[in-house]
Amino acid sequence: MIALLNEVTWWHWVIFGVLLIVIEMSTGTFFMLTLGVSAILVGILDILFELSIQVEILLWLLFAIASVLVWMKWFKDHTVSNSGQSDYRLETLGTVTGEIHPHGRGKVTFDTPVLGNTQWHATAKTDIPKGTRVKIVEINGQLIEVAPVTENQTEQGA
Repeated sequence: MIALLNEVTWWHWVIFGVLLIVIEMSTGTFFMLTLGVSAILVGILDILFELSIQVEILLWLLFAIASVLVWMKWFKDHTVSNSGQSDYRLETLGTVTGEIHPHGRGKVTFDTPVLGNTQWHATAKTDIPKGTRVKIVEINGQLIEVAPVTENQTEQGA
């Protein structure tokens, strides 16, 4: 088996990289893409410098780890969004003007404008009757999720 590894040449790495990229096209995770590009880079370096198999494998591992770290740092999906608002806006209080049911929409009038408007459609994870004081939990585009405010939170907000 070791003797077979000594027979690995630059084009083996390139074919391996292309094969990983083809596999990536059927999965859509971008993980195999980083491994494939790393293998192709090792093949190119092997052409230029005639590397040993140990160095080739080490370089492939280093390139793969580095590319995964780069991918996770700059291209990861940020699912939490406050729609360009700073976090202090999430403390904005309002009053329910149209009853809210779980998985349904109601209406809320906020004390101060949120994204330029005081009247908003809102959702909640629990039933909230009309007239209840609420605060913003999360802003998802044009939809605001609210939660009832306890008496302690109302006193702190005033």
